[in-house]
Amino acid sequence: MSGRGRLALCAFAATLMAAASMLPLVEPAGWILQAAFLLAIQSGMGALVRRAPVPRVLVVGAQVLVTLVLLTVVFARQQAMAGLLPGPEAVQRLAHLLTSGAEDVSRYAAPAPVTDGIRLILIGGVLLVGLAVDALAVTFRSAAPAGLPLLALYSVAAGLSGGGADWLWFLLAAGGYLLLLLAEGRDRLSQWGRVFTGAASRSPGGPAVGAALSGSRPTAPVRTGRRIGALALGVSLIVPAALPALEGGMLFGTGGGGGGKGGGGTISAVNPLVSLQDNLNQPEDRQVMSYRTNSGAPQDFYLRILALDQFNGSEWRPSTRRLKDVPERLPQPEGLGPDVAVTEITSNISASRSYQQTYLPLPYPATEVRINGRWRYEPVGRTLVGDRGETTRGAQYRVSSLVVEPTAEQLAGAGPAPAALRREYTRVPGSLPKVVEETADRVTKGAANDYERAVKLQNYFASEGGFSYDTSVNSGTGSAAISRFLKDKQGFCVHFSFAMAAMARTLGIPARVAVGFTPGTEQSDGSVTVGLRDAHAWPELYFQGVGWTRFEPTPTRGTTPPYTQPDAPVGDTDTPAQPEKGPSAAPSIAPSVPDNCPAQMRKQGECGSPAAQGVKPPTDSGTPASTVAGVVLLAVVILALPLLPLFWRLRARRRRLGLSARTPVRGRSAVSPTGQGVTGRGTEPHLPSHPMAGTLAAWQEITDTAWDHGIEPDDSRTPRKAADRVVRLGRLEPDAAKAVHRVAGAVEQVLYAPEPRASTGLAEDVETVRAGLRAAADRFTRIRAIMAPRSAIRVVWAASERWAAFTGRCAALFDRNRWAGWLRRPSRQQG
Repeated sequence: MSGRGRLALCAFAATLMAAASMLPLVEPAGWILQAAFLLAIQSGMGALVRRAPVPRVLVVGAQVLVTLVLLTVVFARQQAMAGLLPGPEAVQRLAHLLTSGAEDVSRYAAPAPVTDGIRLILIGGVLLVGLAVDALAVTFRSAAPAGLPLLALYSVAAGLSGGGADWLWFLLAAGGYLLLLLAEGRDRLSQWGRVFTGAASRSPGGPAVGAALSGSRPTAPVRTGRRIGALALGVSLIVPAALPALEGGMLFGTGGGGGGKGGGGTISAVNPLVSLQDNLNQPEDRQVMSYRTNSGAPQDFYLRILALDQFNGSEWRPSTRRLKDVPERLPQPEGLGPDVAVTEITSNISASRSYQQTYLPLPYPATEVRINGRWRYEPVGRTLVGDRGETTRGAQYRVSSLVVEPTAEQLAGAGPAPAALRREYTRVPGSLPKVVEETADRVTKGAANDYERAVKLQNYFASEGGFSYDTSVNSGTGSAAISRFLKDKQGFCVHFSFAMAAMARTLGIPARVAVGFTPGTEQSDGSVTVGLRDAHAWPELYFQGVGWTRFEPTPTRGTTPPYTQPDAPVGDTDTPAQPEKGPSAAPSIAPSVPDNCPAQMRKQGECGSPAAQGVKPPTDSGTPASTVAGVVLLAVVILALPLLPLFWRLRARRRRLGLSARTPVRGRSAVSPTGQGVTGRGTEPHLPSHPMAGTLAAWQEITDTAWDHGIEPDDSRTPRKAADRVVRLGRLEPDAAKAVHRVAGAVEQVLYAPEPRASTGLAEDVETVRAGLRAAADRFTRIRAIMAPRSAIRVVWAASERWAAFTGRCAALFDRNRWAGWLRRPSRQQG
């Protein structure tokens, strides 16, 4: 195979190996097969154009053109001209898919469903990286910079997976890059002459079927390159294991914290509902922040991160809104009237250095925030968002906020909400099952106003409806999950808050879902610590004159607001004491509360405040059968890949021994004087049916068996000298040594005798030699000879030859001289 052909094949393999790191991001994983097929076409186009003497820029241009055509055919065929060529409508279609795919990426957590937009991003990204790798490594003959696009592909996969990409994917991507570098190094060395690496089949003529085995070793550059590559991979895998772990999760994360059973992560997407259920079931709790406040009602001191106000039938998510600079004093809360009692309090909050996310936890409604760093203000949700990578890691800030204390009479007498607000926050998808609205009507029957309806809904979930708190329930958040939750009556805070908000909207009450932390645990020094298990989700309903108002439908979680308890006095907030002047003490990374609660009690929500980090994406239905089948098939393929060399070796041995055992036909066919094989470096020589066929097959089996046991072949020795070397290095016993010499003598006889004679018992001699080599080898060598035989490299050589033959035939079609001859052919003339 030519140097460029080998580089092209390695560039294709390296890109595909790096693309495998994106498999955990989506399901099902069938997209990678389509990407591999399109990538092969793109690579083949480059190989064809490079056969012609054209500028290298035209090679890249041809690949860009074929890539655009491929994407058009796959994703915009109906809008394409003649179903093939990309026109304006096709370009618009591709742009629309890219936009929707970007929205889907921010909407779903890994593993996300393979929507058309996500599939275009995946396949288009693989083709783009493949084009860059092929252009750098093959067209411009510079493989080292080709590692950058490969690294970019792996980095995107690792980043979207929260930094938790499995080491196997890294090993695949790095292995592909090293394969590319080795192929380029081999190509550069070959330009100085033949590359002697000690392998038997390096000459164009193929494996020396009749050649002997010698003790030559790989040259120093090849051996050093392999060792450097192995050392680099080992360091890259071992060193990170000795460093503090960066754990997954996109909400309520402890991205910089150490490893352990607790779990954590950092927020890196708009939608925070990513891994709540996983963290609800964690056996350990860890502190994420602490605070001091002069609030007279610390049990109602919820720290709110953001609000989810869009419900599309498959999930709740926050709206995309424009950010502003943080004002000196935040504006008056929307809908809050002057007749509602409010008290302004001040709190000093300190976030752990192991806790980092882009949204700043604040008491609601905050009126003034003093914090260093780059922060932006979102006025509708009254949230602060980090700008240009700013996070809560180690943040210490001072917040002034309002304690809003409406009475039941004020809430009951609230007027209608503004029309625009009512339209936005009472919208429900058409996919919402009728049972949700029917249940809401039944539960609130007899209520005189929206306030009474809201209280009935809260009480129905919290105490009267027979619901139980269970964190092991499927964490779907869509329409089907709400319907299932109303039927099964088991779930955790996500189900309770989403169901109540959806039911309130069907009743015409503006509703959204807030995500944040419950008040936490008070310490002996007067501070309050907030742990991972204090994370929570709750519904907020809008009442004109009061504004957005918290409700608590989740049993055993948080506190029931006093304004939803008609018989309980509301009470006035005492004049608060002056808060601490300095920031609160830095939180420790130890758990805020010891966790000795049995697993069953944790499951039922009887251990205090289990909480969380976010929610997994919607899983409204069970795992599809196609997904299960795909996973099983992928597992079988992954398990079978390491065994492929073993299977090939068994097949080759069976074929050779069968050929050796046949009764030969007398005669001789063309063969090189040195005993070179007749068919090149294939996996098996196509030996003719003459006396040398079985003999050469038996000799090749002995050669490969010795190679598998560490005795590398060498074409420079005669069969007799090679036999001596096998006996010496293999430490063979007399019976095995005689068998080697018998086969070597048979090889010399069929190659050099005037009248070749058939030899018998060659298959038995081969088995004797194989048993002798195994008996003299140590355990590791025996296992490697079976599971990872060195001679299996012949498969790669065979593929290289076939690829070279294919590209040669394709190049002939583009031979300018051939077509020029046809064009210059004179016309026939009579006379």
